[in-house]
Amino acid sequence: MKFRKFAAGAVAVSALALVGTTVTAGAAAAATKPDCSRGLTNVPAKETVKVRKTAKVSGTAVGQINKGRKAFLCNDGKSFKGQTYTLCGKKSSEWLYVDPNNGRFRGYVPRACMKW
Repeated sequence: MKFRKFAAGAVAVSALALVGTTVTAGAAAAATKPDCSRGLTNVPAKETVKVRKTAKVSGTAVGQINKGRKAFLCNDGKSFKGQTYTLCGKKSSEWLYVDPNNGRFRGYVPRACMKW
């Protein structure tokens, strides 16, 4: 009987520890969200490029910036580390967070594909 109480207590403590870990990870992820209150305007795309939800080539596309079209680079144009890619003539893992359409959609584009 005592063993069962201990096991239930251990499970409760383990579950509590997992919940605490998840909350901490979520708070850290939220803290790194790109800031679009400041940035660089009129930065053209070198080639037509897809805007993605995540900094991955396989990330869901939410829009695109056509070659020569200009976009707003959020976070003062600072790049983010993401999946390594070979696009626009370069191999890199740097991504930019953009707002190409005045808030209608935002997302990540490979830094090598923007004239910045």
